[in-house]
Amino acid sequence: MATATYPPPPPYYRLYKKYLEDPSSAPEPPPPIEGTYVLFGNTYTTDDVLPSLEEQGVRQLYPKGPNVDFKKELRSLNRELQLHLLELADILIERPSQYARRVEEISLIFKNLHHLLNSLRPHQARATLIHILELQIQRRKQAVEDIKRRREEAQRLLKEALGTLDSQ
Repeated sequence: MATATYPPPPPYYRLYKKYLEDPSSAPEPPPPIEGTYVLFGNTYTTDDVLPSLEEQGVRQLYPKGPNVDFKKELRSLNRELQLHLLELADILIERPSQYARRVEEISLIFKNLHHLLNSLRPHQARATLIHILELQIQRRKQAVEDIKRRREEAQRLLKEALGTLDSQ
């Protein structure tokens, strides 16, 4: 297959021929995709919803429902994970052939922990955005105060300069 060092532009460049003379002559950008779409043979969706553990074929170890106490459940799963890891170490020492079941249980606990943490991502993103916006407000207030201070200083210096000119 032969390739050119400098290939010709794509054919849709003609749509922008008169752009320098009339910027409004360029076509509008395509609308954002909504719903599902196919990319490289895989189907994707624009709906950003965290699938439940059951949809993923994983047993849920914490209570179902909207009123989950994340802190309590994460601590509980963490304690259970520590217990299973200690049991795995014990089994590896005494009965090495029976480790597979413990590894599957540990994997299930990790999947539940990850799902709980991923369900907190929107809250984390919101808190991060609030923090960034508060920092921006604080920086802008400081900049305004700095401008006011410099203006007052310039006015004071100007008055002093005018006062020395008047006295001469």
